[in-house]
Amino acid sequence: MDLFCYASLVSLLFVIGVSFSLYFMFYYNYKPTIKGKLPPGRKGWPVIGESIEFLSTGWKGHPEKFIFDRMAKFSPLVFRTCLMLEDTAVFCGSSGNKFLFSNENKLVQAWWPSSIDKIFPSNQTSKIEAIKMRKMLPNFFKPEALHRYVPIMDMITQKHFTNEWEGKDKIVTYELTKNFTFWLACKIFVSIDDPERVKYLSIPFESIASGVLSIPIDLPGTPFRRGINAANFIRKELIGIIKQRKIDLGSGKASPTQDILSHMLFYRSDEDGKFMEEYDIADKILGLLIGGHDTASSACAFIVKYLAELPEVYDKVYKEQTEIAKSKVPGELLNWEDLSKMKYSWNVASEVLRLAPPLQGTFREVITDFMYHGYSIPKGWKLYWSAHSTHKNPEFFPEPQKFDPSRFDGNGPAPYTFVPFGGGPRMCPGKEYARLEILVFMHHLIRKFKWEKLIPNEPIVVNPMPSPAKGLPIRLYPHNAQS
Repeated sequence: MDLFCYASLVSLLFVIGVSFSLYFMFYYNYKPTIKGKLPPGRKGWPVIGESIEFLSTGWKGHPEKFIFDRMAKFSPLVFRTCLMLEDTAVFCGSSGNKFLFSNENKLVQAWWPSSIDKIFPSNQTSKIEAIKMRKMLPNFFKPEALHRYVPIMDMITQKHFTNEWEGKDKIVTYELTKNFTFWLACKIFVSIDDPERVKYLSIPFESIASGVLSIPIDLPGTPFRRGINAANFIRKELIGIIKQRKIDLGSGKASPTQDILSHMLFYRSDEDGKFMEEYDIADKILGLLIGGHDTASSACAFIVKYLAELPEVYDKVYKEQTEIAKSKVPGELLNWEDLSKMKYSWNVASEVLRLAPPLQGTFREVITDFMYHGYSIPKGWKLYWSAHSTHKNPEFFPEPQKFDPSRFDGNGPAPYTFVPFGGGPRMCPGKEYARLEILVFMHHLIRKFKWEKLIPNEPIVVNPMPSPAKGLPIRLYPHNAQS
């Protein structure tokens, strides 16, 4: 093992050395012609730029530090850097969010680091694939469809707490919230609800998420290589599920409208009328499972964290959820109307999403030169927006580190300041789905337990989702066992 690690290190140093050499050869002999003044900032190290510092502030639990340090040093509106091997302008504040969200496919378009194309090979024409997905998904995420999902979510949630929480004195929260959200996604997206099958499929997902936003060095042992391997494993399993679904649809054992997988199998392209290839469907289902798994599991874990720390908030959520439970007859499942009554609970969840947004930010690509606040933004540059530039900014949220659900009373925060799901045409289409699963989770969690953290000052890491460093171990106190 030591010899293997040494060989990997030597290979990595060789690649970095060659990259440095190419960088200096290129920049000493090439002078770009860019009209106008570029945003203030710095590029950082040759080739890798400031990617390591950008990622490491998250690993240390303070992803906003990278953003706010440069906002203070260079500009609170926009600054220049180099991320994921690309020249990048970081747009900050509500004005930056508004500009990017309002100019989608006019001045900017979606862009993902090259690591995405390696992990999701069929998505290399990202813009086209994104448009295709957004045509397919509304049928499943529109209100009428979501009404139908609430009782299903309730059944899965009850099974989850029965299997994973009840009868235990201590649990590791983040491990179980990941199990919960993945089980729910498997059930609703591909109709898999066997717990053992779900666990078997869930094991590689953490590697995929880490690989997506890693530096794309494809060497043994790197997060990028582990992400590729994990995606290949899941994709192979999904193709097997797709083949079986085709058989079941042909024999009448499955319904054309039962889940997203069936819908994709019947979907024809508007351009050429062709059905999607199995590999393409597998890639898209893989992306949806990641989206439905990582973001909500992080949010649910932080809800547990903050409710443990804030008993007065816990009591208000408990009161609201108890009133809803009393309105139900024994055994009756939750419905859409019940969730619409969980206003304070959703304010609490929103404040969690403000302080620990699962989506830290995303990239865009400049498709034509433009000026922004007097600075030239060249075609081909990458843009990045960060939720933290508003979420933790006292200009928009006074006392930003204070947990205050009342921020979301009435009309809530100012436009373009609360952006846990992005915004504009590329706002997360699963936003309402996430709201439902979080509220159903909160209902059963708080109706069943009180709890306390076993590590009082447990640090937070962001890689790429925020999570408690030790998984948030807690001691459970079932309500029926309390004095």
